[in-house]
Amino acid sequence: MDLSKDMNNIVMAPWTGLYSFNFKIAKIPDLINLMLGEPGFNTPMHVKEAAVKSIWDNHSHYTDPRGLLSLRTNASQYLKRKYHLNYDPKTQMIVTTGVSEGLNSTLTAILNPGDEVIVPTPGYPFYIPNILLHGAKPIYIDTSKDGFYIKPDRLNQILKSHPKVKALILNYPDNPTGITYDQEQLEDLAEVIQRYHVFCLCDEIYSELTYDHPHYSMGNLLPEQSIVFNGVSKAFAMTGWRIGIVCGPAKVINGINKVHSITVTAPNTFAQYAASEAFKNGYKDDVKTRDAYRVHRDILKHGLESLGFDCANPQGAFYMFPKIPAKYGANSMKFALSLARNARVGVVPGSIFGPDGEGHVRITFAASLEKINEALKRIKLYVQSH
Repeated sequence: MDLSKDMNNIVMAPWTGLYSFNFKIAKIPDLINLMLGEPGFNTPMHVKEAAVKSIWDNHSHYTDPRGLLSLRTNASQYLKRKYHLNYDPKTQMIVTTGVSEGLNSTLTAILNPGDEVIVPTPGYPFYIPNILLHGAKPIYIDTSKDGFYIKPDRLNQILKSHPKVKALILNYPDNPTGITYDQEQLEDLAEVIQRYHVFCLCDEIYSELTYDHPHYSMGNLLPEQSIVFNGVSKAFAMTGWRIGIVCGPAKVINGINKVHSITVTAPNTFAQYAASEAFKNGYKDDVKTRDAYRVHRDILKHGLESLGFDCANPQGAFYMFPKIPAKYGANSMKFALSLARNARVGVVPGSIFGPDGEGHVRITFAASLEKINEALKRIKLYVQSH
C-alpha cells in the first residue's frame, strides 16, 4: 500500500478546497471576505472574564480527559433547558477540542475499514476527508433537487442497498445551505433510521442560530442511535477557543473518550472554564446575535434577488447558498474567482461542497451590515458591467 499516494489523494480532494481558495484570493486589495464561518461578534465579556480568572487562579494543569465535570454539568443543564435533551454529564458527555476533533474521535471509534457513511451533498467539506482517512467510504445523497433536504424514502433506499453503512451525518442548521429540519421532518427521518443498525451523527453546532422555528434535536427521538455534537463556537462567538461537546449513549461515549484522550490528552483548561461560564450564564447571549443575523439575512437575500440570484431562504446558521444567474454559466469556481478579482468580494464556490453544490456560491451574512451593504454595491456594479 502506497500510503503517501493515498494521503495525497485525500489532501488534494476538492472537498478540502475551502482554505486553499481563501488563500488564492486573500491578497486581493480591499477584498470583502464573505467566505469563512466566523461570527461577526466578539466573545461575551463575562465569558472572557471567567477565562482570565481561571488563569489567575492557576488552573493551568490537565483536567479529566472527558473535561471539567462542572463544564459537562453546565452544558447538560443548558442542553436540557434549550432542547429538552437529557444526558448524564458523568457518563454520556465529553468535552472535545472543538466539534472537529469530536467528530474525528467519533469516526475513529465507530468505523472499520470498508464501512460506509452517508453524507448529504452539498455539505460541509471536511466530513469527506475525515471519512476517507479512516478507510471508510462516503455514500453521497444528493439533496439539491429536494430543497437541500434528505427525503425519508431516498434515505431508506440508500440504507436498504448499502448494508455496510455505519452512520449518517446530519448537519442542521446546515452548512452551506442554511436549511434546517423541524420536529416533524426529523420524526420522518428517525422512523427510517430506526429500522437499521446505524448511528446518526448530529452536527448541531448552529443550533442556537435558527430564525423560523426552534431547534429540535434528533437526540430526543433516537437516543440510542444518535451522537449529538454541539459547543460554544457559533452561539457564543468562540470559534478560536476550540471547545466542543459530544453526547450519546454511555457505552459509545466511553469508546469515543478512549480515542479522544490519546489524541489530545485533555481539552484546553482555561477555555473550559470560559465555556462553563457560557453555558451557565450565557443563556440569552445568543438572542442579540440571532436577531442581528436575521436582519443581515433579509438584507442580503433581498439585495441578491434584485440582482438576479435565486436564493433559498436560510432558516438557520449564517450562510446563504444562492444559485448563480444563468448568464454566468454553472462553473462556480470560475464565477467566484471573477467576482473576487473584479468586484473584490470573496464568496465560496459551491463545488467545494461537493458536485451537487455546483452552480451555487456560499455567502456568509455573519459579517457586519456595513460589509454586507458594500458587498451588494460591488456585486451590483459587477452584474451591470459583466
